[in-house]
Amino acid sequence: MGPKVKVPESISVEDFYRNHGRELRLRLLGSKIGFHRQVREPTINRPGLALAGFYRYFAYRRIQVIGKAERSYLKHLDDEEMKERFNELCRRKIPCVIVSRGDTLPLSLVEIANRAKLSVFRTTLVTMKFINAATVRLEWDFAPVITEHGCMVDVMGIGILIRGDSGSGKSETVLALLRRGSSLVADDVVRFRNIEGRELIGASLELGRSHMEVRGLGIINVAALFGVGTIRMEKRLDLVVTLKPAGEIEDIERVGLEKKYYNLLGLKVPHIELPVAPGRDMAQLIEVAALDQKLKVMGHDSALEFNKKLLKMMSQGRKNLI
Repeated sequence: MGPKVKVPESISVEDFYRNHGRELRLRLLGSKIGFHRQVREPTINRPGLALAGFYRYFAYRRIQVIGKAERSYLKHLDDEEMKERFNELCRRKIPCVIVSRGDTLPLSLVEIANRAKLSVFRTTLVTMKFINAATVRLEWDFAPVITEHGCMVDVMGIGILIRGDSGSGKSETVLALLRRGSSLVADDVVRFRNIEGRELIGASLELGRSHMEVRGLGIINVAALFGVGTIRMEKRLDLVVTLKPAGEIEDIERVGLEKKYYNLLGLKVPHIELPVAPGRDMAQLIEVAALDQKLKVMGHDSALEFNKKLLKMMSQGRKNLI
């Protein structure tokens, strides 16, 4: 059985506020009594139509943001009708209400929210900037998550997951890469998130961040030994490298025309298998693999270019190709 994929169905208002409140400049106006409510969709809704009384297609699962237009509409109403419209909004199963541009709601409306067990926040961000910033963070919170065994490093800007059986030399290879200037993302267990189906972001579990287990040495603090610059909090996954004993690889790739991929959370990541043997400098090979991957991203595939050149020479009838 492979690693279990975790797809969050919701997050609590409390978690959203605790994790993102500082970056989103949130401040609690009402009561914490609504912190238990759940955000069930990773996007934001502006309840202008709802305040006008139209609830047929109301996105009640989303965080509700009251911007300048909504506030202007509420101020246009008389006091009793304003309370009635806002009370109807609070009766819906919405997660919370956030007021943008640093404005506040009248105390009477905050009291209505408190009675409905709904938390109200304010943010100093303008409406669209808040919506964009909050949506990015919600996409992260709701992204499918999976854990993989291996070490992840940033080698010259290329995020590489190094896999292999116990004793294959992963830790020694990573240590050599760190001494050559690479950065450690995670050791032993890497948590990957699929962001919008376009890229995989790897990160370490919080407990093991900046630490490595090296057989014979135990747990070492990478940041203390090699400097804080050798630690990365997260990195996009660009390449998977599997270390295998030379005798276990049936067909060792000699040219590179046959592409292999590693499937992770529905995305295919370039994958290479490197044979491990005495005297081979695995760190140097992985550095070369990272540079080659960078070339491919820039549109230069060495194997394909060599093959095209070879076919062209053959088509021209050149017998001596050496």
